[in-house]
Amino acid sequence: MDRRMLAADGEHAHAIATPLPDGKPHRFTLQDHDFMLDAERFQIRSGEMHPARIPKSHWRHRIRMAKAMGLNTIALYIMWNYLEREPGVFDFSSENRDFVGFIQLCQQEGMWVYLRPGPYICGEWDMGGLPAYLLRDKNIKLRDRHDPDYMAAVQRYIAAIAPKIAPLMAGAGGPILMSQIENEYSSFAADVGYLEAISELWRAHGIDGPFSISDVSPDLERRRAYLPGAALGLDGAEPPQLREGLHFAPHAPVWVGETYPGWLTHWGEHELAHKDCADALRKIIAGGYSFNLYVVHGGTNFGLTAGANADDDGSNFQPVITSYDYGAPIDERGDPTPAYHVLRDILGGANAIPPPCPRGAFADVLPTAFASLWDNLPTAPVPTHAPASNEQLLRQNQGLVVYRKTVKRGRHLRIDGVRDYAVVHVDRNERGSISRVRDARLRSSPDLHLARESNDGEMALDILVDSFGHINFGPQLGDRKGLVGHVRLDGQPLYDWQVYGLPLDDACIADLKPAMAHPDRPGQFFQATVRLQTQGDVYLDMREWTKGYVWVKGHLLGRYWHIGPQQCLYCPSEWLTDGDNRIVILDLHQTAAAPIRCADNLVGAA
Repeated sequence: MDRRMLAADGEHAHAIATPLPDGKPHRFTLQDHDFMLDAERFQIRSGEMHPARIPKSHWRHRIRMAKAMGLNTIALYIMWNYLEREPGVFDFSSENRDFVGFIQLCQQEGMWVYLRPGPYICGEWDMGGLPAYLLRDKNIKLRDRHDPDYMAAVQRYIAAIAPKIAPLMAGAGGPILMSQIENEYSSFAADVGYLEAISELWRAHGIDGPFSISDVSPDLERRRAYLPGAALGLDGAEPPQLREGLHFAPHAPVWVGETYPGWLTHWGEHELAHKDCADALRKIIAGGYSFNLYVVHGGTNFGLTAGANADDDGSNFQPVITSYDYGAPIDERGDPTPAYHVLRDILGGANAIPPPCPRGAFADVLPTAFASLWDNLPTAPVPTHAPASNEQLLRQNQGLVVYRKTVKRGRHLRIDGVRDYAVVHVDRNERGSISRVRDARLRSSPDLHLARESNDGEMALDILVDSFGHINFGPQLGDRKGLVGHVRLDGQPLYDWQVYGLPLDDACIADLKPAMAHPDRPGQFFQATVRLQTQGDVYLDMREWTKGYVWVKGHLLGRYWHIGPQQCLYCPSEWLTDGDNRIVILDLHQTAAAPIRCADNLVGAA
């Protein structure tokens, strides 16, 4: 079938009428190489955004921005670990977890939905969406149908969300056209049986498809993990690669599961990443292919949700920054970028562009130190003979952990298996740090020299370990956090530690004791009160701080780190009031406060 019939006028294919999700049942099917909606060929023109990364009060605005760009579909991930942090304990309503409400908003705004519910999503999200509680089992095999514990957890997840999804399918009068099975599985393994097992779980819980998969062409060629009968989404592909995909999917549509108008950024990179997909999009549209812009709007990795990447052997660890701006056409605060207007012209967007969300402003503030993490360690430490991961030892997913021991004085300390950043304190004095991230501005060697005037007596050793997100892609998926190697002093391993966990969760921050037994010791909490001069979204400029975390009115915005390139943290207006707004900062290194200013963007430039 000549695909060009879908877009006879090349870029002006936007003139083709698009059926709307009007609440009536619609039939969406896969017919040979075409998507069919109510027996008519249909071109999916999708833009991806993730409700978990967008303030709930801004959901409708972001959907309208995508529609005004000329898209007809919203793609979204559902992040399993955002909904089920502990086995069997689900949260579908707090903050921005109400994915059902988001999908209903898409329908109200006349947008179809392409659903990507995992269980694994990648997405530069912590552990690719898989819950870190799985790592408490030292023998767990992730994304493996032969592991009964993993598959039992997957079944529990699907059983919990499938009843919420079923009424939203197009056949039931909802906006969901199609659901993805897993994500980029050929980049991880070759067991087609795993994909079949996941699809059968969905069917057993009332979701009969249609289904799609997404993969990168080289990995698909290498491992050939194609789910028979599913639409084949090829990530980053253009028409030549899409045509080659037909030998994998001879009887299903081949489309662009992800085309990239931007790209991700890691801590320590020189600048925020950008890409240009205008030429690729022109070719895709001219060929009549369906596509999904990943992402049309990125949003923010609030809290501890940002993931990390690494090489196949676990080296070159690269944690993702707090912002998920992604250089996307709709930026982090929801404004159109120059790329937005270019792509809108290509897509033929005709709807008026929504007005921007209000920008807030506040005067510079100088926080004051008010508490120490050392005074807020748990009263009952966990003893361990040898270091072990946070997940197994403390049932803690991320956050901070302190390994404490009194030892005979020594000269040379070696700490192996730091996941992911360690600060060493000797007799309450900071003596150095070790970073899993390799950067010229950081110390990555596991060896620290501790020579002092005397080698007599004992010393109090504290190793404070800070974690980034779990690796979200590749064979090292789900790296465990904390200390996972031995600690040696002058070549001898140290055993019998007292371990204190600080998960940095809501309870941890709410119950801070304001004592300051050692006000000159790094590892302090600072606080300030901000009163908005203008109500709206703001960026907090952290350029004069070193490394740590920021909370606004109890909401953890995320991480900051002086190595950048992100220097400022986005705070949505829904977390701010016209009155006093308490800001709390935990900096791992500073003992003197620095100003916090209101910035206009991620890097603090005007």
